[in-house]
Amino acid sequence: MTDPMREILNRWKAAFDGRQVDAMADLFTSDALFQGFGPKVVTGRDAVRAYYDAVPDGRTAEVTVLGTYTIGEEMAGGFADVTFGGPKGWEVAVHLSLVLRRDQGTWRIRQYHVSKVITEH
Repeated sequence: MTDPMREILNRWKAAFDGRQVDAMADLFTSDALFQGFGPKVVTGRDAVRAYYDAVPDGRTAEVTVLGTYTIGEEMAGGFADVTFGGPKGWEVAVHLSLVLRRDQGTWRIRQYHVSKVITEH
C-alpha cells in the first residue's frame, strides 16, 4: 500500500501552490472538519473552498512529513511541518495533523488542523 499521508500532501501542495481552489476542496471529505489559521473550526468542502479562496495570491507551502499511520484499509493520518511562504519574504511555520479516510476510492482529508510554531515560551 502507498503512504496515504505523503500521497495526499503531494496533491495538497500542488493544488495550494497552484491556487487551484476547487482541487483543494476536492481533497477533503464532504463532512471534513477544518481548523486553519481562522479562529473557528469549519465543516465541509464549501467551507474549505471559501477558506482557500481567501488565501492571498502568491502563497506557497513547503511540506515535511514527520510521521504517518494507517488503520486498516480505510483510515490513515499523520503529522507534518509546513512552512507557508509568500511575496516580500512573508513566512509562517505550522505543525499540521491530518486524519484521512478512503472516500469513493481515493484518500481524502477528514480532519485538518494546523497550529502555529512558536519558538519562545
